[in-house]
Amino acid sequence: MSSIHSIQTETRPRILLVEDDPEISRMLVDVLADNGFTALPVGSAIEMDGVLGREKVDLVVLDIMLPGEDGLSICRRLRAGSAIPIIMVTARGEDIDRIIGLEIGADDYVPKPFNSRELVARIRALLRRARGERDIAQVRARPLAFAGWRIDPAARQLHDPEGVRIAMTSVEFDLLLAFCRNPGRVLSREQLLEMVHGGLAGPIERSIDVHVSRIRQKIEPDPSEPTLIRTVRLGGYVFAPTVEEA
Repeated sequence: MSSIHSIQTETRPRILLVEDDPEISRMLVDVLADNGFTALPVGSAIEMDGVLGREKVDLVVLDIMLPGEDGLSICRRLRAGSAIPIIMVTARGEDIDRIIGLEIGADDYVPKPFNSRELVARIRALLRRARGERDIAQVRARPLAFAGWRIDPAARQLHDPEGVRIAMTSVEFDLLLAFCRNPGRVLSREQLLEMVHGGLAGPIERSIDVHVSRIRQKIEPDPSEPTLIRTVRLGGYVFAPTVEEA
């Protein structure tokens, strides 16, 4: 029985929980364990770096208000060298704080106080995207090409016209893929939220604007005058280039 338990524990998704409040940390460790995850709790950036240096981690739940290096700085640093899914958690309720977190690379954002079941749902949704778990039609789809670019849904990779692989977060990739699957179609922010977040995005439709801006920085010849992803006033966005199977 012990060997079976060990195997089950090893196959559980490993969630790095960066939270300095002991009471909240203990609660989340229990909630994650009850829902099939292994929680690795730490209280600071230094402790986090130690865990990342020796452990395999599938997702980071990151509080903004931390002693020493804060969550925003940590998120920016993690994102500079990794596409690991990041959910930011904070007591701050202002939209500007959420937008800043998304701008520097967080995949999702949950304000305190939060419903633990909602957090678990968001974790599961992010892990599904990060692991490329898609329905059969999407997994079998051939790579797509637009304006010299190549996006591969199965491998979850984007290559520029010179063949260089471009780093993207899981949300950015899913959003660009949604555009590529709907070229020439005006997509509202609500539709994009549903496609990318599966209804778990929370109340901020404008978070889509942040992700679109980040994608434009990576694929547009001139992000200040976008020609590939165009804004439709009062409508949303439209993906302008022709998309073909690669």
